[in-house]
Amino acid sequence: MSEAGATPGPAGSSEIHPVPFSFGIRVYWEDTDAGGVVYHASYVRFLERARTEWLRALGFGQRDLRESEDLVLVVRDMAIDFHKPARLDDELQVSVVLAERRSASLLITQQICRGEQVMVRAKVRVACLVASSFRPRPLPAWLAGGQ
Repeated sequence: MSEAGATPGPAGSSEIHPVPFSFGIRVYWEDTDAGGVVYHASYVRFLERARTEWLRALGFGQRDLRESEDLVLVVRDMAIDFHKPARLDDELQVSVVLAERRSASLLITQQICRGEQVMVRAKVRVACLVASSFRPRPLPAWLAGGQ
């Protein structure tokens, strides 16, 4: 795995100088269809795991954020392009790059690769919400780049 994060900038900044984060995943039977090809919904789980580990690498677990800051990060929008199929036992790398910060959301770009081959590309808009009310809230300073 590589270091996670982005060069700090003001909230709402569209200028991000990303440092890619990468998380390794092996494909298991449970991830595939009867033919041993990764089922499309499994890719969504792979992407989610990598984003969760990216946050953890930044020092913030999702349960701790909910309990200590009454904050949750939720997927608001996702666009996925499937390029090539992954198969049983493949070793994949799932990248996370912070592409844009807005006042209450992030745009994250992700790729799932097998070696140098891109299998899946995704753009994920993550919204910041108050956990107890599910109402939008501003990004905390550590995520908005104001540390």
